[in-house]
Amino acid sequence: MTSALHTSALTSLPLLARGKVRDNYAVGKDRLLMVASDRLSAFDVIMGEPIPGKGVLLTQMALFWFDKLGHVCPNHLTGEAPESVVTPAEVPQVTGRSMLVKRLKPIPVEAVVRGYLAGSGWKEYQESQSVCGVSLPAGLKNASKLPEPIFTPAAKAAVGEHDENISYAQMVKVVGPELAAQIRDLSIRIYKEAAAFALTKGIIIADTKFEFGLDDNGTLTLMDEVLTPDSSRYWPIEGYEQAFAAGTNPPSYDKQFVRDWLEQALVNGKPWDKTPPAPRVPQDVVEKTAAKYQEALTRLTA
Repeated sequence: MTSALHTSALTSLPLLARGKVRDNYAVGKDRLLMVASDRLSAFDVIMGEPIPGKGVLLTQMALFWFDKLGHVCPNHLTGEAPESVVTPAEVPQVTGRSMLVKRLKPIPVEAVVRGYLAGSGWKEYQESQSVCGVSLPAGLKNASKLPEPIFTPAAKAAVGEHDENISYAQMVKVVGPELAAQIRDLSIRIYKEAAAFALTKGIIIADTKFEFGLDDNGTLTLMDEVLTPDSSRYWPIEGYEQAFAAGTNPPSYDKQFVRDWLEQALVNGKPWDKTPPAPRVPQDVVEKTAAKYQEALTRLTA
């Protein structure tokens, strides 16, 4: 197993921010170096134990999708090598796990698209037969495929806080009606194309979230990561029907494996309340999670 990078430590570039997974450095005034660490975040809490190789796998998968979806919308990639903007001693920290990208004005809303009913969406549906204000048919079950993918935005939260699901009307108040409609329609189109391709590889993309920014010309641009197991719910097609029939979460390639473990974890003899500090993730859970990320990438790109 490769050694893990929990936190990057580049001194040749100014550090702008550390997110749940990525460390962002300024490269001049118009570019960013995004370094994907091996940190694992679940329920918006960063685990103390990294997943070795995770940052490399996430970056390679994001690059795969940016390339495949390039005809749908512009993205933030510059096409330049990340290694070109750091010192020789820092190259090992960025190789394979970094993207050199355009600096954009970020949209303060996450664009979430759901093709299946799962996670917080399933919980909300049970209470209101709707998700983020979108009414759904009666009789759906956990992991049901929706008649059509739905757009359910979320307000971005600071590191350590929970993203908050919001209605489309609330999003319109934040970004305006024209931009909101553009983001919604583009997000659904990207999801449909990606989900259709993933199915040919035996993978169901149940839901995902996109992040967008505006460039200097005001062009809507796909940014951050895209369609990785950190930002999406990936289910192998085998095992789905059985889990659906049983009303359980389908087996997954994403963080759901860790989430399910955390739901059962105890801290001081009590169920974890999803606030820091997180329970210590056992080595076997770390290794199984790493293997799931690797299998997802291998399967998708084979």
